[in-house]
Amino acid sequence: QVQFVESGGDEVQPGGSLKLTCAASGFLLDYNSVAWFRQAPGKEREGIAAISMYDYSTYYIPSVRGRFRLSEDHARDTVHLQMTDLKPEDTGTYFCAINHRSLSYKYNDPDWSDFFRFGQGTQVTVAS
Repeated sequence: QVQFVESGGDEVQPGGSLKLTCAASGFLLDYNSVAWFRQAPGKEREGIAAISMYDYSTYYIPSVRGRFRLSEDHARDTVHLQMTDLKPEDTGTYFCAINHRSLSYKYNDPDWSDFFRFGQGTQVTVAS
């Protein structure tokens, strides 16, 4: 089956950390781009971070920049999202998706509408 499998979500206290994993199943990441999205309760899904498997450049939205960090294990077609200093507003379901374009994020922002093949997601809850 061709899909992403997200894992690593949990419930943590504010200030805590989590590491999410996005594994490609049934396909290769090649030189495409992979993004993490999240959907908070009652809100639309939003793109929060992206990594280019072409040059490993990354992009983060302002609210997570400096707290979240993407890493890749290209040989295993896996992308990780290390989240630190978590806040209640980080609560939501986290998904990953792919963009079949070889792009660099050194100078360009992602077009979140280009991403597809979302997984089932993994739940992150930040609460006292």
